[in-house]
Amino acid sequence: MPITLIVAILVFILVSAWAFQRFFSKHIQGQGAPEQTAEVTVLDKQAIEIEDPAPGQDDQEYWIYVQKGRLGPKREFQIGIHYYHALNPGDKGTLTYQGDKFLHFALKR
Repeated sequence: MPITLIVAILVFILVSAWAFQRFFSKHIQGQGAPEQTAEVTVLDKQAIEIEDPAPGQDDQEYWIYVQKGRLGPKREFQIGIHYYHALNPGDKGTLTYQGDKFLHFALKR
């Protein structure tokens, strides 16, 4: 096997690994992701009990499930208690998020 083929395969593997790491950190973990807004509908909300919370920590996590448009992708975001009590399934509005981090929800009346 020629040495240039081996070098080309190694370069391809390195470039692929770099591209995957960059995609994963930006789109999955939200690091360095741009702030985005989307018109969404709240599908559901859920409060999850936390076992053995640390002192001063909330004993529940609050989540909303939203869908972009009628046939768009469904996403979930962890939210604060004030948003949890203010939002109900069926509410529509503008969601502001960064990667997988919830930033703000503006309810449309």
